[in-house]
Amino acid sequence: MKKRNWFHGVAAAALLTSVVLTGCSSSEGSSTGSPTTGGGEAGGKKELGSIAFYSPETPDMTKQMGQAFEKQNPGSSVNVQYAGTNVLVNRMIAEKDNPMADLWYGGGGFLPFESAKDKGIITSYTPEAIKDWPEVRDGIKIRDKDWKWIGAEVFVLGFVYNTDLVKPEDLPKTWDDLLDPKWKGKIQMPNPAASGTATLLVLSQLMEKGDEAGWAYFEKLVDQMSAIPDSGSAPTKAVAKGEALIGIGFDFMAYENKAKGEKVDFIVPEKTPIIVNPVSLVEGGPNPDGGKALIDYLLSNEGQQTLADWYHIPISKDVQSKTPLTLEKVIPHAQELDVDWVVQNYDRVRNEWRQKFQ
Repeated sequence: MKKRNWFHGVAAAALLTSVVLTGCSSSEGSSTGSPTTGGGEAGGKKELGSIAFYSPETPDMTKQMGQAFEKQNPGSSVNVQYAGTNVLVNRMIAEKDNPMADLWYGGGGFLPFESAKDKGIITSYTPEAIKDWPEVRDGIKIRDKDWKWIGAEVFVLGFVYNTDLVKPEDLPKTWDDLLDPKWKGKIQMPNPAASGTATLLVLSQLMEKGDEAGWAYFEKLVDQMSAIPDSGSAPTKAVAKGEALIGIGFDFMAYENKAKGEKVDFIVPEKTPIIVNPVSLVEGGPNPDGGKALIDYLLSNEGQQTLADWYHIPISKDVQSKTPLTLEKVIPHAQELDVDWVVQNYDRVRNEWRQKFQ
């Protein structure tokens, strides 16, 4: 299979020195403020009114981001709607004739956004501050060619582990290491039918191994699981509680919990997906001006700093993150992945997962 490399080894230094941005979990349906009608002026600024913000990312983080945006924009109200990536995508498809969201941020990387481009649920938007961004910079795809999505940060898929219950010498180093009998009943992964995190895992392994060997791998991996929850962050929480020894998740999930005093840490597998996590304007959303303004804020230095403070790897070179990971450290681990194959097979793979494992 012909593969398209998302990262080259030289990407880290080039990206960190050349990407410049100027100006730059709770229950579903949580809100950071009461809806307003918008359209007026406050302090010389246009009131942006109610902005519906769909996101599967950490609810407390997106809520904090919404509150900071509201403070900068009197008369705005950011209403965060939280659910798993695939749940949100299905909701946006169902709402296509009467869209309810203004922007969509996050989905376990950009693969769900690529798949969504031909579904009529996201639309092009080019923020003025980053209008000179190329589609690919030194090996990393940082935006859609038509600006239907824009990378906000970099995610690393790997292993969260309990530092009290797993000895360093026993840690898995590759995805195949998870099949070791010693891990049977001691691992959790999210449900690919609901979680973009897990969908990325399934797609990446099928690309790496081919369909026959890939599905055989998941037959064995599923048998190793103690649980397969819908939420992408649930396995990390289970590891923190000692309910699992290993959880499949993204880097920031481990470091957020570690910062809270939990006995967890993160392993970057030898070869693993390392991709940007995007934001998009929703096609026909009720408040496009509000959606665009919130996208601008997410890509601004202040918005990027919020991501960095939550242990994400920001895409802006001007913002330093709390995470111990850097692009220089993780890019040698980057797996080669074929974006075109993803677009062609995304729905098929999710449906096959349901048929095989649910």
